[in-house]
Amino acid sequence: MFKNLPQNALEFMDWSWSQIEPYYQELAERLIYPTNVSSWLSDWSQLSELVQETYQRLYVAITVDTTDHEAKRRHDAFLDEIYPKSQSAEEVLKEKILSSGFNPDGFAIPLQNLRAESEIFCEANLPLLSHELKLSAEYARIIGAQTIIWEGKEVTLQQLQPVYQESDRQKRQLAWRLAAERQMNDRQVINDLWVEFMKVREQIARNAGLPDFRTYRWKRLLRFDYTPEDCLRFHQAIEEVVVPAARRLYDRRREKLGLDSLRPWDLNVDVRGLAPLKPFSKVEQLIEKVSAIIKGVDPQLNEFLEIMRREGLLDLENRKGKAPGGYCTDFAASQRPFIFMNAVGLHDDVQTLIHEGGHAFHVFESVSLPYIQQKQVGLDFCEVASIGMELLASPYLTIEKGGFYTSQEAARARVEFLESAICFWPYMAVVDAFQHWVYQNPQVAIIPDNCDKKWAELWDRFMTGVDWSGLELEKVTGWQHKQHIHGDPFYYIEYGLAQLGAFQIWRNALVDQRKAVADYRKALSLGGTVPLPELFNTAGAKFSFDKCLLQEIVELAEKTLQDLESKISCA
Repeated sequence: MFKNLPQNALEFMDWSWSQIEPYYQELAERLIYPTNVSSWLSDWSQLSELVQETYQRLYVAITVDTTDHEAKRRHDAFLDEIYPKSQSAEEVLKEKILSSGFNPDGFAIPLQNLRAESEIFCEANLPLLSHELKLSAEYARIIGAQTIIWEGKEVTLQQLQPVYQESDRQKRQLAWRLAAERQMNDRQVINDLWVEFMKVREQIARNAGLPDFRTYRWKRLLRFDYTPEDCLRFHQAIEEVVVPAARRLYDRRREKLGLDSLRPWDLNVDVRGLAPLKPFSKVEQLIEKVSAIIKGVDPQLNEFLEIMRREGLLDLENRKGKAPGGYCTDFAASQRPFIFMNAVGLHDDVQTLIHEGGHAFHVFESVSLPYIQQKQVGLDFCEVASIGMELLASPYLTIEKGGFYTSQEAARARVEFLESAICFWPYMAVVDAFQHWVYQNPQVAIIPDNCDKKWAELWDRFMTGVDWSGLELEKVTGWQHKQHIHGDPFYYIEYGLAQLGAFQIWRNALVDQRKAVADYRKALSLGGTVPLPELFNTAGAKFSFDKCLLQEIVELAEKTLQDLESKISCA
């Protein structure tokens, strides 16, 4: 029967539920024994991969063009007609394998994941989960439609990013204020959407018999190796170790720019008065040179990127109507990743492509695992793959090694990255702490004005060194513009934890780059077959919320910044 399943997901995308359902029924009715459990799991994987890829392709379609009404219709039809039924059918198969008592090789962690998913499964939640995905798509549509008129042209807010690097402070301020004004125009519609998000998520938690949405989401994200309390402890460590380091960076920036106070539009301009880095003008140049950089890290990883280029799996340039941000998803049945981003010609675009490339390499490295459940990796380690690749690639940014920059420019780029990394940890703490508060206080947080107040409180706790006087409204509504808060609740602590792991990989690479890359690749190849701490350990890092480890990494970053600054000064 399964020989009749399409090998091409593009053909499967046109299938109705009446065509799909018999395959789930056959799997549910087939008797399984130790001798045939592997073939049963293979057939299940084949079917699940086709369903998953169908949704991912439909999602990609509505993000590459948020104005495509036909793409939205197909996306919503899938969520209404196939997603709930496929989830119910998947649950039957999960219960079947769990009740069988079988434990195939390399399946211990997948069984743990399946058990957690079964514990929170609830038929009544299926339409709510579909609705939540639609709300997320609507949020992306709202953000993707935000444009302003700049120098006589309609531009997206992302396309304003290069202006923030210009030396003309008045120009930077004007661009920043115009962007903020445009964002504020959508304040009410995002507030209204937020209320809907909160209602849906609270109902999902109640239907699952759980005390709150945080508990539900913890299980949904398959977090077994740390608790909400560990996250709060990590926030505290960041406050004690990283906030002072970030403040030192902000103070140095203010002094070098000769300012009385540092304002939000002063954070990206070069403090030496040098022109902004302009690594590329066309996306083809971005791909070509990032390919050379990755080849320096490892030729096989570069071949993965070349496969994506040849097969049209990169959508990189920013344009009107495109959803914000960047992501890498996987087309499971095709065994291929897809990278989406919004490039506008900045060094940040270089880092983004390398970052998302790390996710793509994760897909390629684990593709040989036989079952889809073994390829399910916690986001905590997925981000090690991406941030780790950014750091492993940093020695290859120069023109001599195929990259974009002179030695001085490469040093500037690395300074920009390391400073951003240090300043990111406090921001991550704001985003994560905000979400802990939201879902522990849902009746308070459903009122957007209360969210404004809490965001401001957390901002003042962690984000010191930048003057927001006269911009209080723009500051308190910052939570509205953080996509993860709306579309991927609680998906943010991963970046902070992974950054700590990735910096340890980088520390190893400073001693032995080749071994660090080999350890990194070995960890990626394990997929989701071992626990999170073992994945970190295989990659050469310690999974930890430890304040002392964080201190060591921050000190290494600050020392490296000093060394790089001296290279820039001497050039």
